[in-house]
Amino acid sequence: MRLISQVRQGWCVVLVEESRIDAAGAIAFKEAMRRETDGGQGPVILDLSKVEFVDSSGLGAIVAAMKHLGDARRLHLAGLLPNVDRVFRLTRMDTVFPIHANVDAAIDPDVC
Repeated sequence: MRLISQVRQGWCVVLVEESRIDAAGAIAFKEAMRRETDGGQGPVILDLSKVEFVDSSGLGAIVAAMKHLGDARRLHLAGLLPNVDRVFRLTRMDTVFPIHANVDAAIDPDVC
């Protein structure tokens, strides 16, 4: 699972460079998220703008990443494509995660 992270204005922004987070890649996603976020500080934005499909295993992996961050660091989601957004809304995970139109809107809500 290919993830790219950078720090922007105090936020750790993690871009998922895959089109799917599903049963086949859920474990690799969790491990990659740990590598990208361990030792960091501040909130994390998971940029899902390239992800076209998330199944229940992928959703579970994203929840596991949120739990791994703990209470001190909040996991925000950004750039959800329509199919992925639908999964989060149908499962009511949109009440668990702050969801933003894109990374810029997550960093500065006044942008949008």
